Amino acid sequence: MTLALIRRTAAVLLTLVLGASLLSGSGPLVSAAAAGSPTVGSADPGRTAMRPPGKRKPRLRISVLSNRADLISAGDALVVVRLPRRVDPKKVVVTVGERRVTRAFKVRADGRYWGLVRHLRLGRNVVKASAPRARSGRTVITNFPNGGPVFAGPQPGPYQCQPTARDAQCNQPASYSFLYKSTDPLKTGLSRYHPKNPPDDVATTTTDQGVTVPFVVRREDGFQDRDRYTILTLFRPGKAWKAWAPQAQWNHKVLATHGGGCGASYGPAHPNLHDFAGTLPASPVEDSYVTALAKGFAVLATALNNTGHNCNLAVEAESMMMARERLVERYGEVRYLIGTGCSGGSIAQHTIANSYPGIYQGLVTTCSYPDVFTAGAQFADYHLMRKYFEDPSRWSPGTVWLPTQMADVEGHISHLNAVAADEFLFKKAINPETPCLGTKDPVAGDPSTRFDSDINPAGVRCSILDIVMQLLGPRPKSVWSAQEKAAGHGFAGVPFANTGVQYGLNALNRGTITPEQFVDLNEKVGGIDVNADPTPGRIAGDPTSIARAYRTGLINEMNHLDEVAIINHGGPDPGVAHDYAHAWWTETRLERDQGHTDNRVMWFGPAPLIGDVEWSREAFLAMDGWLAAVEKDKRAIPLAQKITADRPATVTDRCIGVCATDVTQLRLSTPRQEAGGDIANDVVACRLTPLDRSTYTSPLPFSDAQWARLQAVFPAGVCDWSKPGVGQGRAETWLGYGTATEVVYGGRPLRAAPARSGAGLMSRSFRELLRK
Repeated sequence: MTLALIRRTAAVLLTLVLGASLLSGSGPLVSAAAAGSPTVGSADPGRTAMRPPGKRKPRLRISVLSNRADLISAGDALVVVRLPRRVDPKKVVVTVGERRVTRAFKVRADGRYWGLVRHLRLGRNVVKASAPRARSGRTVITNFPNGGPVFAGPQPGPYQCQPTARDAQCNQPASYSFLYKSTDPLKTGLSRYHPKNPPDDVATTTTDQGVTVPFVVRREDGFQDRDRYTILTLFRPGKAWKAWAPQAQWNHKVLATHGGGCGASYGPAHPNLHDFAGTLPASPVEDSYVTALAKGFAVLATALNNTGHNCNLAVEAESMMMARERLVERYGEVRYLIGTGCSGGSIAQHTIANSYPGIYQGLVTTCSYPDVFTAGAQFADYHLMRKYFEDPSRWSPGTVWLPTQMADVEGHISHLNAVAADEFLFKKAINPETPCLGTKDPVAGDPSTRFDSDINPAGVRCSILDIVMQLLGPRPKSVWSAQEKAAGHGFAGVPFANTGVQYGLNALNRGTITPEQFVDLNEKVGGIDVNADPTPGRIAGDPTSIARAYRTGLINEMNHLDEVAIINHGGPDPGVAHDYAHAWWTETRLERDQGHTDNRVMWFGPAPLIGDVEWSREAFLAMDGWLAAVEKDKRAIPLAQKITADRPATVTDRCIGVCATDVTQLRLSTPRQEAGGDIANDVVACRLTPLDRSTYTSPLPFSDAQWARLQAVFPAGVCDWSKPGVGQGRAETWLGYGTATEVVYGGRPLRAAPARSGAGLMSRSFRELLRK
């Protein structure tokens, strides 16, 4: 049988089968036709099932530029429709559901057909594009409220919005004002500018794109996620600016600023723009955000990304994502975003970049910490030991502690560091009765007022543990305190423990403290309960919450940072809990995870905490050059490889001043390190091993009575630092914590980012991050 005859026979049989199927009203083609799929016999030959390969009509492709299509907020999205050749843009029809939105689209100056789609309904929105001579395109946009949440789960309350709020989500229209840089060298920073009455001392600036303009800045202030955001850009008053036609002075790059500290709040605050805001006084040198504006950057800040105001990692990331989306939709596509910040600002950058890859492309950190809760465990140890060290009445008869011995046990050069960490950081952050923004003084029986363990156990808690309840989860009923029973629910789990920690072990073995001092300290150091009240027993911690702290990235193992460029700068710590050792924790964890730290540069200088007053700006400029080099790299290699390979030769580690002679300023220790722990300081609850008298190498042996007392302190054993800690593991990325009304404690991974979405957030060279 010839090939032609075989084909004719097959065609006849296919026609008979299809005809019978259609006549009977059954078979797969009926359901396909009902769904709008092409059927055999269509009048349009381009839709026949028998069309030879390569002859099908080209398809319209829809991309959502301003964010992941499944995480859009505030009812609008920047959308581009890719039109095949020979498709007339005037014949294209774009719909959202049954509503036509074609008028929002045009072929813009760059040749693309795009526009801002507005008035999206909450939830699922089907966007379609159709045109003659092309197959239709389709995508789904999931829209969330401007007031949130998007993925961070139920929002804490009761919440006190600003007086001008339009609704209970604190929404109100954005407002705009103008600033300018003066030619007067005595006027630092930016001053108010009135377009109708401009001053005569306006400076000019030439951007890194070679555009020279008056140094006039527009400031946008608005509300998202129930709190404030700010966007600054060089701006020509009276001139138009659209996402597809921004003013020429913008270089499509963004600097994001942060604030210091770690706290909880139940009301809006203001974003921080200054380099060391919340940690140090204003620098005598111009802040990096002014330098960034001069170069043509946009500057972005949100109140919720200031850890001193909000120490909830998921909400910080959500806020940053929402504000970045707003910026893309109103100002245009972004090439890359650089973060900058001190103390809590370093924590926000490190933890968001690790848990939500793609939000940042470069980090500039100083006064550095890797996260909240490993530093928190260190400060909890200080808090407990202070109660013993600073109360000689608790010391056993004949025992005397010298300040130098206290510092040896604490792992620092001075006991002052413990005092500063405890008074200025730990006590305020951990105590649920500490007043915080948006709360009212306790009233007995009124759950809308602040928590009081005696008169109002159901009240609003200002602890940083409770502000991250959806990440840690509540304590199980089996361990509820009297206050939890009275409130009718568990409080947030405690994500650290000191069970088994032998405080002062290294000092004992070195002979700098006696066996009696060692035993006495460990007998009496005790712990705290869920209400931050002292207890004679050690802190057991909540195992589920500890595991969740690692999983969510609250404890940062740095296992998703290989695709981010990092410059850290710092200096010696005079005793204010910001020693450079914390930067080494990050370095150690990166080295362990990646096998190298080539994507991170470390600078150490003589200025306390920050290294040098010029370095915040210098590091920002260096980071800009680094990311620009990555952006130009068109090789088909992984982004992580580009980050390390394209680091400019001038961007290297540096060490100036005191470090040349006093390396202890670079790598001070901690109470847990001095108890035998690892230099990474990332075990917040150790696994136990039986007490063994032969393991101690103290010059003075324990007496039998002292050994018996030590056995009573550690009946279940002591820390085995050679093993991973309880619950220790890698963070997962892009976790969601439920909806506005339903919580997912500990989070669950969001679905993979939809195809062709989020491209406007960064240049093509960085888009590998969108697939995380």
